[in-house]
Amino acid sequence: MKSRVWPLIAGLIAIYVGASVAIAQPVGAECAQSVKIIVSYPPGSPDDVIARILAQKLSETGGRFHVENMPGAAGAIGTAAAARASPDGCTMVIVNQNFVVQSAIGEKLSYDVPESFAPVALLLAAPETILVNPSVPATTMRELAALVRANPGKYNYASPGFGSSPHLASERLFKHSLGLEIVHVPFQGGPPAVASTVAGHTQILHLTLPVVATLVRDGKLRLLAIADTKRAPEFPDVPTLGEAGIANHDVGFWDGIMLPKGTPDDIVERRYRQVSEIMALPEVKDRLGALGYTLVNGPRAQFAAHLQSELVKWKAIVRDGRIKVE
Repeated sequence: MKSRVWPLIAGLIAIYVGASVAIAQPVGAECAQSVKIIVSYPPGSPDDVIARILAQKLSETGGRFHVENMPGAAGAIGTAAAARASPDGCTMVIVNQNFVVQSAIGEKLSYDVPESFAPVALLLAAPETILVNPSVPATTMRELAALVRANPGKYNYASPGFGSSPHLASERLFKHSLGLEIVHVPFQGGPPAVASTVAGHTQILHLTLPVVATLVRDGKLRLLAIADTKRAPEFPDVPTLGEAGIANHDVGFWDGIMLPKGTPDDIVERRYRQVSEIMALPEVKDRLGALGYTLVNGPRAQFAAHLQSELVKWKAIVRDGRIKVE
């Protein structure tokens, strides 16, 4: 009897120890080097903020994660680098609505949207805004439209780059819906576009609320309208574009995380679980909520469906606005 029991006990101990080792394995330890999270925009952008939170929290679990900024071409440079990466779970990329916008405008890309990637998780969302430098003598959208219409070609707006969602949304809003003669000034990302508008080099800005909220509170930018279906809780007195009499201009910012196509499903699922656990942490939820983001943190299938619906939406915006990006 004793001779039969000890092998059984030894086997159970081996199973327990093996399970403990698997559970204790640091997040990302399967990668020879640290796991790279590519951000296709400059430091300080919304994508950069969420990427650094994820990298920090994932690294605190014993893993090795780092952020690499690859700005340019409205996100296409960093996204293309991610598409070329080995499908081993060691390179992830943060994407936003520009990921589908570039496909909607027929941009020639080295990757396919969204088939070149495996969706991991839709992370967060935020409303877009219309702002002006305080020197602009307009406090409402009606006043802004009248001012620009009376001074054709004099006023300009900043965007994070040609082919970015704020660029397309602004072209549709200002030129095609309001019929204004206005100049587009592109930058490589949101932060330099904000800095230019704060300095008064550009007068008008169409950008994500969390990026500009502090500047609005400090009086460095004036918020005229929210490009969403509802008002922002942080600025309850600011109307939506619909309330300002400009319908069908509801565009929103969102961030998600993806892996290169061909990544094994078990690795995609592992990254999803790891990221979802971080996004569910109270300190992460509080931090992002304080910045003005709404956390989504939905299942993988939800993100895949979201990408398809966004592609349909932005193709309609390009078509209906007759927008061409030279």
